[in-house]
This record gives sequence, structure tokens and C-alpha cells, in this order.
Amino acid sequence: MNINWYPGHMKKTKESIKKNLSLVDIVYEVIDARIPFSSQNPDIDRILGEKPRLIIMNKSDLADIKGNEIWQNYFKEQGISSIIVDCISNKGVEDIIDRTYKLTEERRMNLAKKGIRHRPIRAMIVGVPNVGKSTLINSLTKRKGTKVGNKPGVTRANQWIRIKRNLELLDTPGILWPKFEDQEVGLNLAFTGAIKDELLDIENLAIKLVERLNTISKNYIQERYKVLVENKLPYDIILEIGEKRGCIVRGGEIDFVKASYIILDEFRKGIIGRITLEMPD
Repeated sequence: MNINWYPGHMKKTKESIKKNLSLVDIVYEVIDARIPFSSQNPDIDRILGEKPRLIIMNKSDLADIKGNEIWQNYFKEQGISSIIVDCISNKGVEDIIDRTYKLTEERRMNLAKKGIRHRPIRAMIVGVPNVGKSTLINSLTKRKGTKVGNKPGVTRANQWIRIKRNLELLDTPGILWPKFEDQEVGLNLAFTGAIKDELLDIENLAIKLVERLNTISKNYIQERYKVLVENKLPYDIILEIGEKRGCIVRGGEIDFVKASYIILDEFRKGIIGRITLEMPD
């Protein structure tokens, strides 16, 4: 699969992040806990430099529990502060505020020495599309003030949002990078919905997903769809799932596209199971 997507607004977002970085004290980098490596934009890494950063592992409720712990330990070993978050249940959200105060303590002390004592802490939120930045903001503010969608690309412009009296947040649109050098990264982003389905070959994407899930554990597909997967090609497995789900078109043929969408949708919603697609080396 050739996945290469870089809309014009993403180039503008990258330039805006560079421009506004000096205005903030800390950066919240929101990633998808199912694909912590693939959902980290390498461009962001280069842009931030030494700016204090907090990695927010969102959608942790969709990822494997053990996987969440492994990745958090990995970031700790890299000297990077991280928090496991589930915005739907607000798990870990309050910890973000506490960690922010700790990570910006030196910055606030320096400002106090200059006589600036009551300026709110300013944070910038960045991340690839569809990692749940808007949902996270709504959880932090305890209101539904930010537009949320289950498709990538809902947030289109930078906006300042007051979280608390002493904390302000600069939201930015989701940003990918011009080309995925590693096809596995592109596939992971496509599996989790960071790339619009309209730009993808859904049938091949579903085949790749079934192949990946069976590599991690054959139980995921077998238990969810009650089909045997041993010694079967992913294509044939999807056909069998389509038949069981009634994806039949005129002439009795299986609607492969419909069956593919079912599998992708149920993976993204966590219905197939709590699955982490990649682990640290």
C-alpha cells in the first residue's frame, strides 16, 4: 500500500507551531497508546528541541494494559515524562495538571525572579490527527467547547483555551509529515484512523490489519468473529467474516468492502479487544 498524505493545512500548522513555540512554557504531545511510536511525529521532535514536554498516552482504554505499562516505562528510560490517559472515563486527566506544575517549576521560578508572578502557565497541545486532542481538551475544561469528531482533521486552526485560572492551552490542528519512510508506520496510522479512509484502499488495509492481528494473537479474530484462522489467508478470513455478518450482494457474492469496514470499525472502537500494535524494541 502506498500511503502518502500531506494536505496544505498541515504545512501551515508546522510553521505555526514553530512560530508560537516561544509563547508557551510546555508542550503536550498527545499520542495513541495503541501505536506510541507511529503516532509520534518526527518533525515535532525536531521542532520542540529542549522545550519541556509531556507525552499524553491517550486512548489507553483501547490499548493492551500491559502494553501501556511497557511504553510508559520506555518513555521513563528515555527521560521523557508521560501519562496514561483515557479521556472517555477521564482517567489520568487530573494528573496532567499536577505534572504540568512540576515540569514548569523552573520556568515559573525564572519568571518570578523577573517580577512576573501571576501569568498563567501556557501549554501547547500537538499530535497527529485523530489521537483525541479535542476530547482531551473537553475533559480538561470539563465542558464541550471544542469540536470533536471521529474523523481526522476536525480542528483546522490554532485556538487558545482557558483550562483553569492559571493554565491556558494553545490547541493546534493534527499534523502528519510529508512521507512515511517506514510503511509499518503508515499502516499503523491508517489502522487507527489517523488518515482519512477516503484516501486508502480499504480492502487491502483490512487484509493487512487481519494479518497483523493474527501475528499478535490468533485469538482476537477467532473469538470476535467465531472463525478459525489457522492456515488461512487474511483474504479468505475476511470473506468468511463477511458471510457470517450477512455482507451479501446480489448473486450471493460477499461484499468484501462492507466486511472490511466492519473489521476496521470494530478494531478502532476496541470491540475486537484491547490491542497494542507495536512495542518498544
